[in-house]
Amino acid sequence: MPAERAYDIVLFGATGFTGGLTADYLAAHAPAGTRIALAGRNPAKLAAVAERLGGLCAPGVEVPALLPADAGDPVSLARLAADARVVISTVGPYLRYGEPLVAACAAAGTGYLDLTGEPEFVDTMYLRYHAQALATGARLIHAAGFDSIPHDLGVLFTVAQMPTGVPLAVNGYVQARGTFSGGTYHSAIGALARVREAGRIARQRQALERAGAPVDGRRVRGAARPPHRVEVAGGWVLALPLIDAQIVLASARALPEYGPDFRYGHYLAAGSLANVALILSAVGGLAVAAQAGPTRRLALKLRLPGDGPDEATRARSRFRVTFAAEGGGETLTTWVAGGDPGYGETSKMLAEAALCLAFDDVPACAGQVTTAQALGRPLIDRLISAGIEFGTDSRPAATPA
Repeated sequence: MPAERAYDIVLFGATGFTGGLTADYLAAHAPAGTRIALAGRNPAKLAAVAERLGGLCAPGVEVPALLPADAGDPVSLARLAADARVVISTVGPYLRYGEPLVAACAAAGTGYLDLTGEPEFVDTMYLRYHAQALATGARLIHAAGFDSIPHDLGVLFTVAQMPTGVPLAVNGYVQARGTFSGGTYHSAIGALARVREAGRIARQRQALERAGAPVDGRRVRGAARPPHRVEVAGGWVLALPLIDAQIVLASARALPEYGPDFRYGHYLAAGSLANVALILSAVGGLAVAAQAGPTRRLALKLRLPGDGPDEATRARSRFRVTFAAEGGGETLTTWVAGGDPGYGETSKMLAEAALCLAFDDVPACAGQVTTAQALGRPLIDRLISAGIEFGTDSRPAATPA
């Protein structure tokens, strides 16, 4: 990481709901001497956040500095990126607001993390800034919250316990109880409205990656089955076409320890067949609504960006991702679990990832990279210390599809 910068970590978006939780966590858990700054376009709101943090800062951590910055002002973002070793962005939807800050960090060789769950945004940023980030040494890390740290690091944790040099198959089964953020909801509606555009961008990225990939004979692929029952998932499961599988497969392509032939399937643990039907109906309804402007605008009004549940509601929320692996004649079941996935644990994951990137001995890499590729075991250790559970079951794993 660049050493001679004014700030170790700059948080862009601290006045939003998840950004505010991330600011709280950073102030309370950063090591002594950490130089933190809050960036945004509203000085009064930033000052209010900084005042709140004054009572939360860990010993030896000063109240964050305030930096003027606006997603619509590239000059301010270039200045922000040049002053930071690591930048966190919680300003979404990222397809609408995120690119200028990615561009600034790629140009400045600055570490960058965000919370996006938007595949089109991630693929577009790869096409436009991966090569530049390789040249400057910047590490651009997307999906550094519940999307997709538990899944990406959970698979890394699982693979590390499997035989080496053999084909591996892993399935992830997601169970979550909690509310998702208004920003996540708006991003999902936007993605449903742009399925064709997202597919076109994804194919462009795949072509570029194939052209530059080393010829090592390794194969990495996704695996998805129709709804079916899985014992370790507690009932019926439904394929989840979310960014998580994309991130896991990107890690597998980058890391040879995933073996010569790696498959990953990503599923929602729905419980009953009736729940599968309800989920499919709800998603189908949103997909139809997202296609036309009037119905899309109506759907977007159901949740507002920046909204979030109260502390009591977050305290009741939980998540667990179970991984079933097979390879080399062995099977294994592992899991990652924690509290409120949409807010509390997401802000914790994002903040710990930034602290890991800024201060830990992490793998050397550059470009658009994943948390498994760039932060790996050091971030797993941080998350365990912060209360997120990584475990291995003694019972046999289900045979992956």
